[in-house]
Amino acid sequence: MSTIRTLSAGAILLGTSLLLSACSESSATDPSASVDGKVSPVELELYKSPTCGCCESWSEHAEKHNFVSNVHHPDDLNAVKDELGVAPRFRSCHTAVSPEGYVFEGHVPAKLIQRFLESPPEDALGLAVPGMPAGSPGMEMGDRFQPYPVVLLHKDGSFELYEKIEEQAQQY
Repeated sequence: MSTIRTLSAGAILLGTSLLLSACSESSATDPSASVDGKVSPVELELYKSPTCGCCESWSEHAEKHNFVSNVHHPDDLNAVKDELGVAPRFRSCHTAVSPEGYVFEGHVPAKLIQRFLESPPEDALGLAVPGMPAGSPGMEMGDRFQPYPVVLLHKDGSFELYEKIEEQAQQY
């Protein structure tokens, strides 16, 4: 009987430990998680060229929306994109990676990253804004704005439209 109680107590401790671990992991990356009533920032690993100004502007946009960028300047940015599975036709000047490994290529609006992270589609690699559309976050040029697609990338290499940004105000 004491063996059963010991095993049951051990199972309860293990279950509680796993539950607490899962909660702490999800709160570290969940944009809606809070500590003391404040929303915890989500860390992104940002890979970019050291001389890219629009990448810095995008990082500032992300930080205004509760993201923190840990900036990396790899010698071969395309090799990083290859390793992450970002096809050349979807590439831009920088790549951000969430703690879960989701990829955000280019000038993706922070609000779409937040939405994506709250409910990631099954088998998703991440989101991409191919190229450098005028007026996208980090690419602001006064009143200039070019509508652009935000593409949902799948791990198998397929893709689909995630959202079409038709107006600059739609990004914020």
